[in-house]
Amino acid sequence: MTRAVWDLRNLPDLSGRTYLVTGTTAGLGFFSAEHLLRAGAHVIATGRNPNKLALAKVTLLGRVPQASMETLLMDTSKLGSVRAAAATVRARGRLDGLLLNAGVVHPPRTRETVDGNELVFATNVLGHFALAGELLQPLASAQGRMVWVGSVATSLWRYDPLDPQLVSGYTPWRAYVQSKVATTALGLEADRRLREAGVPVTSVVAHPGYSTSGRTPGIRGINEPSRSTRFVDNLQAPISQSKNDGAASLVRALVDPQVGGGELWGPRFLVRGEPRKAVAAALTRDPEVVARLWRTGEDAMGVRWPFEKAARAATPSARRRMPHRPGA
Repeated sequence: MTRAVWDLRNLPDLSGRTYLVTGTTAGLGFFSAEHLLRAGAHVIATGRNPNKLALAKVTLLGRVPQASMETLLMDTSKLGSVRAAAATVRARGRLDGLLLNAGVVHPPRTRETVDGNELVFATNVLGHFALAGELLQPLASAQGRMVWVGSVATSLWRYDPLDPQLVSGYTPWRAYVQSKVATTALGLEADRRLREAGVPVTSVVAHPGYSTSGRTPGIRGINEPSRSTRFVDNLQAPISQSKNDGAASLVRALVDPQVGGGELWGPRFLVRGEPRKAVAAALTRDPEVVARLWRTGEDAMGVRWPFEKAARAATPSARRRMPHRPGA
């Protein structure tokens, strides 16, 4: 599928492939799922609210008739929910890709999850770290790919997550930015460890630039910005884009075979534009920061990625055809 220009409206045929997308009830997750469905993929759509998840399914099937999809309840802030959902996915067979999209941008007043973790870090980072580990074997069997959703904020603010649970110095913005630093660092480090262990799964990071609801088409129950939000977001048109367009970087990172493991993809002009390969912030590539965050993920969630089992799960031919990674 080599092409000069990536066209989101003309994706490769994804028939026979299965992708799990977290956080599909609105925003980037909803539109990413729609693009995958239009290309013929089977989509496992997840969300934590059963009513919103049911509405998202009805809406997507209305927009993409005859699409193949199923829904799965999962709250990435809760380890028990993640493990139960992962067990269901493993029992259903093939998994070609995992889009780790669900997240909290504007934290509620309750800062702590039932597992005792800070809510933003748990939802945006820890739950996805656990889910990727739980689904590593089926991904390896299909020579699949995982995509972690980062943020342009990591290039603009350098919050080193020395205190990932923000025991002190908490602000909602700091919680969000450091969660995206951690997401990017773990996504890049995952590829290095997968390659080192001989697991034929690629890990990629993608970010949507500055994608706003006010510049996104209105969809009842999915995207219903107020008039004031529309007005403010349209004033930012030169430096923003719709969430539908922002999903392009995520989808390309997930399905384009020309994308290499250990890469970061985002809009051409940082905040908007067609997807292109980008350079991750130095902080997210710092070996000390990366090692610390990996240990944090393991300790907070009690999850160890099964690298050896995943390597064995792949067929010998799959291991011989391991995808190219930069520096491999």
